[in-house]
Amino acid sequence: MRHHSHEEKMPFYRTANVCMVTSLHDGMNLVAKEFAASRINNDGVLILSRFAGASHELQGALIVNPYDIEHMSDTIKIALEMPKKVQQERMIQMRQTIMQRNIYLWAAKLLRTMVSIQRY
Repeated sequence: MRHHSHEEKMPFYRTANVCMVTSLHDGMNLVAKEFAASRINNDGVLILSRFAGASHELQGALIVNPYDIEHMSDTIKIALEMPKKVQQERMIQMRQTIMQRNIYLWAAKLLRTMVSIQRY
């Protein structure tokens, strides 16, 4: 198995109407953030496992429990039928979160914590 480059994945992210990330246990899950970041027309729907770390940040996603198959199928239907305006409102919210809560913010918080610990 090989990893795909950002350039290889981008056409898939931009073509898809729905991205479904059904992690059972995960950290931040960059696939969800990459999908949202790629949506230059602010459309598309993100379905995200409640067990993925990104589910706490990406409030515009449809959150699912991947162990609940009925709810998952209902959520797919909701995603496929979601009006474009609602998609755009949700995607704009997620894209703003991604822009505000980025690696630079994370690194700055980490460094501030390290400095505060060193003072003791």
